[in-house]
Order: sequence, then C-alpha cells, then structure tokens
Amino acid sequence: MPRARVAKSKKIQSDIGQLLIIGFEDAELSASLASLLQTIQPSGVILFARNILSPVQTHKLLQDCRRLVATPTFTCVDMEGGRVDRFRNVIGPSPSAADVFASSDRKLFHKHGKIIGACCRALGFNTDFAPVVDLALEASRTVMSSRAVSSDPEQAVIYAREFLAGLLFVGILGAGKHFPGLGGGNLDTHHALPEVTRSWKQLWQQDLYPYRAMRKEFPMVLVGHATYSGVTSDRRPASLSRKWITEVLRKKIGSRGLIVSDDLEMGGVLAAASIEQAAIEHIRAGGDLCLICRQREFVERAYEALVKEAARDKRFARRVAESAARIRAFKKQSIELRRRVPAPSAEKIEKLSRQLAEFSEKVLLTKPTQEVAPGRASI
Repeated sequence: MPRARVAKSKKIQSDIGQLLIIGFEDAELSASLASLLQTIQPSGVILFARNILSPVQTHKLLQDCRRLVATPTFTCVDMEGGRVDRFRNVIGPSPSAADVFASSDRKLFHKHGKIIGACCRALGFNTDFAPVVDLALEASRTVMSSRAVSSDPEQAVIYAREFLAGLLFVGILGAGKHFPGLGGGNLDTHHALPEVTRSWKQLWQQDLYPYRAMRKEFPMVLVGHATYSGVTSDRRPASLSRKWITEVLRKKIGSRGLIVSDDLEMGGVLAAASIEQAAIEHIRAGGDLCLICRQREFVERAYEALVKEAARDKRFARRVAESAARIRAFKKQSIELRRRVPAPSAEKIEKLSRQLAEFSEKVLLTKPTQEVAPGRASI
C-alpha cells in the first residue's frame, strides 16, 4: 500500500478513536481490555458500579487505562446522587438532585456538585455526566422521579448552574442532559424509544431553556434517545438527528461544548438503528462523541463501521475530522484532563465519607415537611 494511503488510514483510525468513550465489564485491567484500549485509542472511558469496587482499585483501573491511551483521556462517571449513585458502596450514599433542590438553598446546590466532584476526583475521574436539566413534568414522573428537580426551567437552571460550578470548583467537567429534554416522555430510554409530543413552542420556551441559558457554560451536552413528533415527522431519535444536533443545538442555540450521545447500547436507540448505524448517524448528525458503555463487541463493531464509512465517504470523513479536531482542542485547553491525583488514602476516603454524611443530614433537615411548592419535583 502506498505510503500516503497508509498515513491517511492511520489518520482516520486516530480520528475515529477520538470519537469514542467506552465502558467495559472489567474491574481491573485485563489483557482483553488492554488490547482494546491499545487498538482503538478511545477518547475516554466510563465506569459504572460494576467497575467500582473500592477507592484504590478504581483509581488504579483508571490510571492503568490512561497509560495505554496516547492522548489526554476523559475518565468519566455518571454520578448524580439518589437513584444514580455509583459511589454508594465505596464512599457512601449521596442525596438526589430533587432532595437537594427541595432545600431551596443555593449554597447546598453548589455543595452538592462540589462534594460529588471531590469524590469523583479522589477516585481518579475528571468528567461527570451531570447535572440533569430535564423538566419534572407529569408525563415522566415515574421514569425520572428524583433525577429531575423542577417543572420550571428557570428553577432547573438555578440548580444546574450551582451544581456545575461545584463540580468545576474541584476540577471536574460536567455535562447537561438529556437534550432536548425527556420531561415529556413516559418511557425509559434504557429500554424503549419514548415519543415526546410537546410542540416546538413548548420545547423552545421550556425544555430547551436550560441549554439556551447555559450554552456557554456546559462543557458537554449529552443528547438523549427520544423522538419528538411535535417537531419532526420521522421516528429518528434526537441522538441521531441532524435537525436536533446541528440545526437546533449547535446553530440555533449556539452550544459551544462537546456533543455526546447517551449510551448507544440503550434500547431507546437500538430500537431505531443497529450499533453501527447509531454510531455513524450520531456523528453524521453533528455529534462529537459516541458513548458505548458495556459490550466489547459493540465497541469494536462501531469503531470498525466508523472507520469504513470515513474511508468510503469523503464528506463523512470531513465530519469525523471536524469533531476529532474539536475534541483535541477541547482537551488541550482542559486543565481538568491534565491533573494527576494520587491514589486516595484511607484517611482521605474516611474524610469524604464523613463530609458526605454531614451534607446528606443537612439536606434531610432542610427537607420541607409539607408538599413542595408548585414547580418543584415531589419528594
């Protein structure tokens, strides 16, 4: 093969790696995981409770992953508190966003992000896919429950802005989710594709308000798997939609952060596309990062499909190069990705656990004894 073609092929493979954040089953660096990381050179890794067995083990796993990837690496977790709490068994339980919001205390909103961020940093993470800015609407109450804080978008922004500032204060990147909003959906995107019937006017004025208000603040925006029949006529999930990602989020709203898919292994997106199609269409639609959270087979299939499509389609290759360049520039500017934190001592974890318990108790003491005011999520 001519040298120029070899160089082009390697460039495409390098660019594709930058578009992937991957998860896995392992709790330690196995030979299989090491091979996958060395081959794909992903932009980042994401851990879940299955990977997080102890503070020192988690820190070592993340550092082992980082050593095998040549570029600065997103070390990610999905940590909100309440129902979505990945550190419950290693540091202690964190209160939910709705419980903290019910205190009506902005200092506690900030402290929520700060203490979750401190736990993230101690374990070796630099990115937390939080806060949630979906509205606490009746349609999604059983699905979102305490993950959403308010039906009032301005109130949702007040909490999100303070939580995000708390994360950044301790050196953790955050992400607003789930664009363009799951408040009007009544199905869990982990298992099915919800249909949101809210009109464009409702979405723009309410569900999209947090993204408009914080367009310069969110380092990342995570796009959800729902279809919006009040706006588009097809059944395409927002995560695969050029209309939502490029036309609305990037151009109309003017979002400056990286655009990330929700987990492409979720039933909500796989109901509409194969893992190969989902990865390609997310990038083609204007997304920057594909999140594939568990199965090695899915990671490999998506990677190979993206490489093939970029080699076949020059226009798609340009789209890939654009996002890869944006991600590299983002990483170059992010001091959060360059920081190295030593393995946590038992004393450090004990201190964090105590601070977290004290914070949780304070939140509990401020919890209203009567029904919360309209516009706030029921506890």
